[in-house]
Amino acid sequence: MPLLDDRVLFLDGEALILDKPAGMPVDAPRDGSLSLENHLALLTFGFQRWPTAVHRLDRDTSGCLLLARNPKAHKRFAAAFEEGTVAKRYIAVLSGVPAESSGTIDLPLGKTSNPRTGWRMMPDPKGKSALTDWQVIARKDGRALVAFTPRTGRTHQIRAHALHGLGHGIAGDPVYGSMNGGPAGEAMLLHSRFLSIPRGAKPPAEATAPLPDSFAQAGFAPALLDDAGL
Repeated sequence: MPLLDDRVLFLDGEALILDKPAGMPVDAPRDGSLSLENHLALLTFGFQRWPTAVHRLDRDTSGCLLLARNPKAHKRFAAAFEEGTVAKRYIAVLSGVPAESSGTIDLPLGKTSNPRTGWRMMPDPKGKSALTDWQVIARKDGRALVAFTPRTGRTHQIRAHALHGLGHGIAGDPVYGSMNGGPAGEAMLLHSRFLSIPRGAKPPAEATAPLPDSFAQAGFAPALLDDAGL
C-alpha cells in the first residue's frame, strides 16, 4: 500500500485532503486488513493529535478524502456535509453509453439486504431523496467516461444511480456493475475528483485528485478531463 503522506493534496491547520488509493478502506475492516487507520500516525505533520476522517469513500473508490486535524474542525466539517454545502465531483467509467449526454437523476434510495447477496441501495419511493447531476465526457468502445455531481450524499449514491438511473453500472463495480462487460478482475473505475468545503470567511479547503492510471488503461486519458474543464 502506498505511503499516504505522499498523497496529500491540501493541508493547513485544520484540514487535510488526501488522495485515497483504491483498495484502501477508510474504517478498519472485519478481516483485519490494513485501512486508513493504520496510516494516521504518518499524517500528523507536526501535530500530536492524529487527524480523523470526516466522511467516507468506499474501499474501491479513489480520490479526495477530507480529514480534520482537530475536534472543532471535525464538528464544523461534518455539519457542512450534513447541510449539503460541500461541493463534490466524481468521475466514473460506465459499462455502457447513456442515451443522453447530460441530465439529473432524481431517484430516492433505500437499503435492502438478503442472506445471499448482502445489502445494497435500491430505488425506493419511500427511501431518502437522492439527486445527482451527470455529464458524459467521452465515449470509447461502448463505454462512457462520466462526471457525476451529487447534490445529496446518500450511501452508494453514485454507484446505484449509475445502474438504476442511467441503466449502466460502473465498470468493475462488484455490487452494482454486474451488467458490465469489462475485463475480468477490472478495478472499479470510480474516482472522487474534486472536493471543496466552505469555511466561512476563510478560503475553502479544496483539492482536485489526479485521475488514477486505471482510467488510462481503460482508454480514458486524464487529458479528457482537462479538455472538459474538469
